[in-house]
Amino acid sequence: MLKRILFLIAAFAALGATAGVQADDHSVIQPVEMMLAQAEDTMTQPAPIEEAPVAEEEAPTLDSGNTAWMIVATVLVIMMTIPGLALFYGGLVRAKNMLSVLMQVFATFALLSILWALFGYSLAFTEGPFNSIYGGFSKAFLSGVTVDSISGSIPEYVFITFQLTFAAITPALIVGGFAERMKFSAVLWFMALWLFLCYIPIAHMVWGGGFLAGLGAMDFAGGTVVHINAGIAALVGCIVLGKRIGYGREAMPPHNLTFTMVGASLLWVGWYGFNVGSELGADGVAGLVLINTQLCTAAAVLGWLFIEWIARGKPTMLGGASGAIAGLVAITPACAFVGPMGAIVLGIIAGIICFWAVTGLKSMFGYDDSLDVFGVHGVGGIIGAIGTGFLAAPGFGGAGYAEGVTMGGQVVTQIISVVVTLVWTGVISLILFKIIDATIGLRVPEDQEREGLDSTQHGEVAYHA
Repeated sequence: MLKRILFLIAAFAALGATAGVQADDHSVIQPVEMMLAQAEDTMTQPAPIEEAPVAEEEAPTLDSGNTAWMIVATVLVIMMTIPGLALFYGGLVRAKNMLSVLMQVFATFALLSILWALFGYSLAFTEGPFNSIYGGFSKAFLSGVTVDSISGSIPEYVFITFQLTFAAITPALIVGGFAERMKFSAVLWFMALWLFLCYIPIAHMVWGGGFLAGLGAMDFAGGTVVHINAGIAALVGCIVLGKRIGYGREAMPPHNLTFTMVGASLLWVGWYGFNVGSELGADGVAGLVLINTQLCTAAAVLGWLFIEWIARGKPTMLGGASGAIAGLVAITPACAFVGPMGAIVLGIIAGIICFWAVTGLKSMFGYDDSLDVFGVHGVGGIIGAIGTGFLAAPGFGGAGYAEGVTMGGQVVTQIISVVVTLVWTGVISLILFKIIDATIGLRVPEDQEREGLDSTQHGEVAYHA
């Protein structure tokens, strides 16, 4: 503006100097018009700006603090599987089947660790020609991964191992659905095929950039990938195998609730590796996940105990342990998206509804889910997944939604993710059980089931008189 005014002043001064010149004499006026035109051009054209040098994309940098935490988180998840899950399940079965359950969890964890390294990691976390459902084989046999490979801010080997623990514990959860009646060889075949056909596709859809990730599904640590996935497979398995001999006519109480309580406690502790570790770093979000996991679990314990107290007259240790697992399951998908008060609400709801699922729902349909995998993991996972859509709202203290997404829209997305997991894994698990039953057989003979799987399948017993 100042430049324009100065040029106008100069122009008017020039015009004043030519006041005696006749109007048709353009010898002075034309140069003045040229000056004004040049001034206008000068002011309408921006001054040349030197282009800043293009910044090169920074290479991933290793963070030693994040790396140390993720190694600890990985070890915690291993602990929650063996011995945590193994003891929790082992205490719930009859003494004659104690070792068979320990063995199924232990061997499943070992088998799937190897399969994850061979092809599982690559199919879950790389891009492939069918990327909506599966990744590719570019990192099969861990091809191309070295000690210098970085994933985010941690070594890729650490990330691979952390994800390995998820892939290994999820099928191990299914063991509780068909406990005390399935052949050990059939267990191993089912677990290997299930990893490839059920776990990996759901993991890729949610965490690997596949279909559900594209929809915007919120699952921080495995509500769909782990718990609903395992829960529906366990439900299908227990229905296909049929009820245990004497179920509903003979008492089948847990043989050692002390083991179950210790196992539940190890699961509770290890779950911090499961949930907090999913942040893949030590930061503020990890702190939020930490407190949410604690509060939701505690609330679920109380919710289960209170409803059990009202319904049955007495609160039980088994109820408290089951409530803890229900809370841990429910907060898994939600732990980074809800606020602490939302976590408490979610825990109370999970404790009450999961209690109903393992009593009323199970009785209503008459299936023999031996250790209530569907009632706790399946139902708890559904509560957590859908509850995330509601409780992530800022009005409830949550982290909010992606730009342009409403609560209603997010809830619909969460329901879609639940339905996709239930249908995909339910149908494929049914097919796998039927194929295995038609080839090597699923169930042990009646005389072996009556004697117990410890001695008939493994030639040993847990206790000697």
